[in-house]
Amino acid sequence: MKTRILLFVLMFTGVLSYAQQDAQFTQYMYNTININPAYAGSRGTLSMFALHRTQWVGLDGAPVTNTVSMNTPINESNLGLGISLVNDKIGPTTENAISADLSYTLQTSETWKLSFGIKATANLFDLDASKLNAVDASDPSLQNYSKFSPNIGAGLYLHSDKAYVGFSVPNFIETNRYDDNEVAIFKEKISYYLIAGYVFDLGDTVKFKPALLTKMVEGAPLQVDVSGNFMFYDKFMLGVSYRWSASISAMAGFQITDGLYIGYGYDKETTNLDNYNSGSHEIFLRYELFNNISKITTPRFF
Repeated sequence: MKTRILLFVLMFTGVLSYAQQDAQFTQYMYNTININPAYAGSRGTLSMFALHRTQWVGLDGAPVTNTVSMNTPINESNLGLGISLVNDKIGPTTENAISADLSYTLQTSETWKLSFGIKATANLFDLDASKLNAVDASDPSLQNYSKFSPNIGAGLYLHSDKAYVGFSVPNFIETNRYDDNEVAIFKEKISYYLIAGYVFDLGDTVKFKPALLTKMVEGAPLQVDVSGNFMFYDKFMLGVSYRWSASISAMAGFQITDGLYIGYGYDKETTNLDNYNSGSHEIFLRYELFNNISKITTPRFF
């Protein structure tokens, strides 16, 4: 039987992950491939992305997330291909998930396209027992634990040059990350995502894009993120975001070259958790490789 301190730590990790489940991103609008495989290839060029997120700075064991991804259309076909890696650390646990995405796009009208996507994911969960503050370090039940689990997902993505809406389920299979006597202490539930956004031209040099993300998980409160971003001269971006009953965020970005974009986001909690941390930080880089015939088919906002 495991010691009480181990059970307490695992229950804390389970509660934290139950509330958050998949790694969350404030600047999800630049990282859509992680939650919706139908996004693969939608920008019309090879797009590479890397993000680092430090959540709840100052809170011991808080999440730290790193992700890298790449997606591209396949030649002149209707197919798109993507691959992504997410490394998520929470307390004594580490999750590594590598996903492959395949999309197929139909031209539904002169201005709209509808993409269908499927996702295959390999997930490795690790518990490092050496990071536990055990009452009895010699307890033989305190040992490292690893579990591999595959998963599949799917998504839809309807988009034009000005707007988009998407629905996705990245993981169809519920997975017990950690079991104690066949009781799931740490269980990943199925998540349902709905995203939408629209780009308004406010003049020759200013664009404004309101955006929405909703996430539904069985047994957890509905997560709603609303944001508003302004882009100036297709170079500078400033925006704010609000996660319902959780946090408020500020975002900034700069198009360094035609292919290279950098972005930063800061979150401040609006709950009592704000008393125990100094906020969350996110920074990302996106690089896109163009040739003489490739072009961005949607505004840089998405």
